[in-house]
Amino acid sequence: MIDLHCHILPGIDDGPRTREDALAMCRLAAEDGCRAMVATPHQRRGRWWNSDREAIAALAQDLQAGLGSEIRILVGGEIHVDSELFAEVEKLPDGGILPLAGSRYLLIELDDRGRAGEAISLVHELIVAGWTPVLAHPEFIPWLAGDLDLTARLVALGARVQVTAMSVTGDFGKGPQADTHALIEAGLAHFVASDCHGMLRRPPGLRRAYQTIAGRWGAETARRLVSDNPRAVVQNKPLAVAAGANGPEASEA
Repeated sequence: MIDLHCHILPGIDDGPRTREDALAMCRLAAEDGCRAMVATPHQRRGRWWNSDREAIAALAQDLQAGLGSEIRILVGGEIHVDSELFAEVEKLPDGGILPLAGSRYLLIELDDRGRAGEAISLVHELIVAGWTPVLAHPEFIPWLAGDLDLTARLVALGARVQVTAMSVTGDFGKGPQADTHALIEAGLAHFVASDCHGMLRRPPGLRRAYQTIAGRWGAETARRLVSDNPRAVVQNKPLAVAAGANGPEASEA
């Protein structure tokens, strides 16, 4: 399993405060069956701007040194959407924002006060520019949660969707779980990630989500969401939308 959305770098956002806590999170993920984690600190969000790419890379390298071969640590960012985001994207490969594992995928966090038209325009612009936006945890975006029609339109434009493992299992309540299950049922979820922040409140791990999905939609769907599709991102390969048992689903091209 590969976890594409993790707050595991110490001291730079609302994830772990210390190196020891960060290492413990990574080891817990490894014990749970994860083979790689993409460290995705908040970027461009409030006081967590995190535009020093070299500093972020150094923190990830330090974690990797402490973990050895237990698990692979890669680098990305959870990029908060604002009116200046696309201008920042145009600076890539320079600038402050970080694609997922150096790929052409960008993990973006839509603003709680955003609008459907703005999201549609942003996704279109990113796709035209050669980037694939991955929409982080839509089940927690007030104006997007539960709106399958809007999500389907964004996916049709080229966006991909990441849902949260603890939403799948119901740890965040019935509402996020229902919205997440609806996305999986409709074939509109492409990745399950932990979005972990610590050892207790939001711990790492994908196994329980995998088991929940496998029990309801089958092992093939579970494997695609936690392993095959994340591996394609890490390898910078495209995802092709193909018809499946639950509707349009993502599979490695």
